[in-house]
Formats: sequence, structure tokens, C-alpha cells
Amino acid sequence: MRILIIEDDPAIAANLYDYLQAQGHAVDAASDGVSGLHLAVAGGFDAIVLDVGLPGMSGSTLCRKLREEANNDTPVLMLTARDTLEDKLEGFARGADDYLVKPFALKEVEARLAALHKRRAGRVVQRPLAAGDITFDPRTLAVRFRGADVNKLSPKCLRLLETLMAEPERVFSRKEIETAVWGDQQETSDTLRSHMHVLRRELAQAGGYDPIENVHGLGYRLVPREKA
Repeated sequence: MRILIIEDDPAIAANLYDYLQAQGHAVDAASDGVSGLHLAVAGGFDAIVLDVGLPGMSGSTLCRKLREEANNDTPVLMLTARDTLEDKLEGFARGADDYLVKPFALKEVEARLAALHKRRAGRVVQRPLAAGDITFDPRTLAVRFRGADVNKLSPKCLRLLETLMAEPERVFSRKEIETAVWGDQQETSDTLRSHMHVLRRELAQAGGYDPIENVHGLGYRLVPREKA
């Protein structure tokens, strides 16, 4: 893989750089947000390791600009010293694909990057989907709900929506959704809950109502038309 590290702590950056390079990856690095964004947009990387607290531009802002302004879907593994649900929600809302709290094991960083890259490379381009008031084109990543554009959706949120739209009204279990989106069931439900929160919020803001139902004890389903 070709990996970009955006980290301002010299010791952490050096450890990541040396380890990933020793594993056979091509690695580049930036120590501030502005330089990191420039490299991310121009470099054609397979994955990005992004620290939240950066000088010049925060990691969250960088990720948002990468997704919304540069239309770049390179997988982003966000690093942070904070482990609250609010911090994770913020990162996912800005477009991060995965979240890792410091301190971390270098082997886990590589494993997560490999999983992100594999899922991105393995995605099959599909025809546009339509379910009730919602349309989604996997080729352009355009989502519309009741005629309004739905923006600010991360790649994982898009994959989550795509999964639910494949069979509207069907109740998907947590395991089914996590396997479809992340490739395997997650250790805790926080990851799915965080992404689901962002997806439901953005859909509701665009279409005027939340089309995703939490079926207590069973999972989630998409109800793409507003109930009378």
C-alpha cells in the first residue's frame, strides 16, 4: 500500500513511518494539516493515517475538506488521544472511516489500514439504487432524499445506506450490517451506532424525516417513505 501519515508528534510519526516501511509499504508523511491536505489531494494514496490534533488545520477539518471539497474517498484512519463517543461522532461526521485511540499497537494500525484498503478495492460498482424517496448512485456517490441532496456522508455511511437500500423494509441485524460495511462484526456496538447516528441525522436534515427505524432487540430497517 501507499500510505500517508499526517502526525505532528515526531516520535509517533517516526514509529509509524519506520514500522510501515519495514512491512513493505510506501510511506510519506506530513507534520501539519495544510501540508497533509496538499499531499492527500495530490498523492494518490491507498490509505491515510490522520491525527486529530494538528497545527495549521485540525485533522477533522482536513478530513472534511478532503471529502467535501476534493471529493477524495481515500480511506482515513483517525488517531486521537480522546475516547468519548462525541469525539468519535465528530470524526465520523467529518468523513473518517475508522478510529484508533492513542496509545496503539503498530500491528493494529497496519491491520486496520489493510482492511480499509481491501474493502475499498473490492467494492463493485453498481447501478443506481432507488428506495421510496431515496436515490443513491454508487458511481458518483450522489444521494438524494425527497429531491434534496444529502451531503457530508463518509464512505462508511454511504456503504451503510447502500446496504439498507438493497432490501427496504427488511430488518438487518447488527451483525449483518457490520459484516456488510466493515467486513466483520465489530468488538462493540459504538462504531455502528456512531455511523448510524450521522447517517440518520443527515438524511433527516435533507428529507425532513428519519427513514431508518431501530427495531428494538433486532436491528435496523429502512422505511423510505414517510408514514401518513
